[in-house]
Amino acid sequence: MASHEVLLAFVQAATQGSFSAAARKLGKSQSTISAAVASLEIDLNLTLFDRSTRKPALTLAGHVLLQRAEEILAATSRLEMSAAQLSQGVEAKLTVALSDTYQSDRFEAALTAFEQRYPDLELECLIAECDDLVALVQRGRAHLAFAEMQERYPPDLDSATVDEHTEIALFVAPTHPLASLPKIDRQTLQQHRELRLATIINPYEARAQGRVWSAPSYLMLLEMAQGGFGWAPLPRWLVERFGAGTLQELNVRGWPRPVSVDALWSRLHPPGPAGSWLLERMLE
Repeated sequence: MASHEVLLAFVQAATQGSFSAAARKLGKSQSTISAAVASLEIDLNLTLFDRSTRKPALTLAGHVLLQRAEEILAATSRLEMSAAQLSQGVEAKLTVALSDTYQSDRFEAALTAFEQRYPDLELECLIAECDDLVALVQRGRAHLAFAEMQERYPPDLDSATVDEHTEIALFVAPTHPLASLPKIDRQTLQQHRELRLATIINPYEARAQGRVWSAPSYLMLLEMAQGGFGWAPLPRWLVERFGAGTLQELNVRGWPRPVSVDALWSRLHPPGPAGSWLLERMLE
């Protein structure tokens, strides 16, 4: 199998247009480049350059193998980058858990920069809410979480508030009886089924009075509301993206409510270099 140096000499000779230009690019002598290309041709039993003209030109075989050589060099570069990152303690995989309350242009921009900086690192994104998000970080299932702000967190977690917020409002299907009312008080709300968020880990922490359907996901609550099964507190951005035209916001005193978002991570098992880099971008 051709060495990395030989393939590099071939690719540079092909892309630079001459052996001498490739030599200058790589800081080698022209004879070294010529010998490397000749060695590759012998190993492959193919003529890669037509040397009958003043400047060597790629043969048909040379054109085909140039693409393959570039693929091998790119793969080798990715391998070396991954090995260097792992040797420096960079995570082999990063898991980020997100609340549906958090819709952030900053997060999308951070992911674009993250992909460029760590192109071969596996990234996993999970969706959860409240106590479920806390449990994911505590158990080491997630390295970072972006959750609806809570008054306090377990002592093994650290937190910082993200400089972005969202709003949660009350929504129903247009066919629901509440949709026709100009103003609604709490007593009127309680006469109809509430579609309530309930975490998997602690579903009965704050059970409401009256008829209640619950789910651990705002997206599931949105679908229930679209079906006309009741009223639901939902992040506005979620309704705008996935429920536009199918849900109506209710006019209720005290709503909509602003929601701040905290970044969470474990003090016992803090994120590694990649996770720390992403966290810093989100807190800038």
